[in-house]
Amino acid sequence: MAVFVALGAFLMTLVGGWTAQRVTDRRHLVLGLAGGLMLGVVGLDLLPEAVEAAGDEVFGVPAALLLFVGGFLLAHLVERVLAVRRAAHGGEKRVPQVGLTAAAAMVGHSLMDGIAIGAAFQVGGGMGAAVAVAVITHDFADGFNTYTITSLYGNEKRKAVAMLVADALAPMVGAASTLLFTLPAELLGSYLGFFGGVLLYLAAAEILPEAHHDHPALSTLLFTVGGVAFIWLVVGLAG
Repeated sequence: MAVFVALGAFLMTLVGGWTAQRVTDRRHLVLGLAGGLMLGVVGLDLLPEAVEAAGDEVFGVPAALLLFVGGFLLAHLVERVLAVRRAAHGGEKRVPQVGLTAAAAMVGHSLMDGIAIGAAFQVGGGMGAAVAVAVITHDFADGFNTYTITSLYGNEKRKAVAMLVADALAPMVGAASTLLFTLPAELLGSYLGFFGGVLLYLAAAEILPEAHHDHPALSTLLFTVGGVAFIWLVVGLAG
């Protein structure tokens, strides 16, 4: 049942990526929406779940929040290290490796989504159904963001499509893997905190500034707010 439900996440991810690909003539709106979706996923979905699951505090601070800050700083460090050499030689600031790395992190997140579905069905059918609804719905945002991030950093379309397909397959692989092992809640919470920091950096430091660079329009801002509101609706319905 868990793998069958994960098939819905597979299809929804592809729909999200297809949507991002088809609206390239409104790139600023795509990026504005992507930034809002990522901000909503981090603030309304990943962080609350991470803080709850990660457990103990470290020197007065929840471990998930420390890892969240660490993920943000690591993303900033990686982006700077990869970009500085090319910038010094007059090249473009954005480098494809950053986009591929971020997309790979999205694939890892989708893998954990599949594991969450499988683990929830081990608890019971009702729990599994609730988690499945949340995962399938927000996988539209995952597919949208995976394609957008990969292409934003100058990667070829075939690479963006390949990362999208990998992101779509990941929930099915994760759900199937729960037949073999169970992931401790503390480890899952720590991962979500770290991944949230990476996503927030990409949204705040890269995607949103790019969205408003050439088109500082009210419509772009509205798409960003709409992305956050969509994730809020998904979290509320799933909760």
